[in-house]
Amino acid sequence: MRKRHVQQTLRYLDKNGQRRGISKHKRTGRPPRGERSSERHEKRASVKPSNPVHVVLRVAAAVHTLRRGRIYQAVRAAMVTTFSRDGFRIVHLSIQAGHVHLLVEANDRMALARGMQAFQISAAKHINAVLVGDDGRRRRGCVFVDRYHAQTITTPRQARHTLAYVLNNWRHHGEHRQEFARGLPIDPFSSADCFDGWQHLEITPAMREIREVYKSLPVWEPRSWLLREGWKRHGYVDVRETPGPKRTKTAAPIAE
Repeated sequence: MRKRHVQQTLRYLDKNGQRRGISKHKRTGRPPRGERSSERHEKRASVKPSNPVHVVLRVAAAVHTLRRGRIYQAVRAAMVTTFSRDGFRIVHLSIQAGHVHLLVEANDRMALARGMQAFQISAAKHINAVLVGDDGRRRRGCVFVDRYHAQTITTPRQARHTLAYVLNNWRHHGEHRQEFARGLPIDPFSSADCFDGWQHLEITPAMREIREVYKSLPVWEPRSWLLREGWKRHGYVDVRETPGPKRTKTAAPIAE
């Protein structure tokens, strides 16, 4: 039978007189199971300007929900910092309770990596700046606990599916049933109001009021054919469409 190897503890102390991974201080050593990376540390696939990328960022549990006004403003400020980057553009974004969806275009793999790094660092700083702990001090520590998950879009059908999934993700998680969503046809914590491919969209007074307080997210107009024209081959996106594997044919009615 194949021998099963078991990881052993270090018998010797390091140069500081401690065993590595063993410390009396908190947040040292191996991270907790819930905060370990779910993305394998492998070389990412190549990226082309013609193929947009769907990126998902998972947020630390200590941050709680991201769907708050102050965090919306923090993410918006972080998006502005990416404008100066050459070859990296955020086309759409949606903020969910425990994660962020981005639809981006990048010239190559390194442009995507550097752009996402800049966005994550800036977003973490801005989010920590608006979160205050029980001791009255601003929060410190990581905000995004995982390597980002990236999925390259290669076909018009996939592009249409991804647009619906990112912009209507609040329906996937039932956020449209919350009290704050009354009278809102599209997700206010997303760039849905910058999307011109909606079906049955009527901008309600509630949507106008919320955008007077929280300005729209600053996104780029798409340059890739897939996000400009290709996705339209498979139909516009209904505002009542619930994306995901359990999507039903009957859409939820829009609250008046």
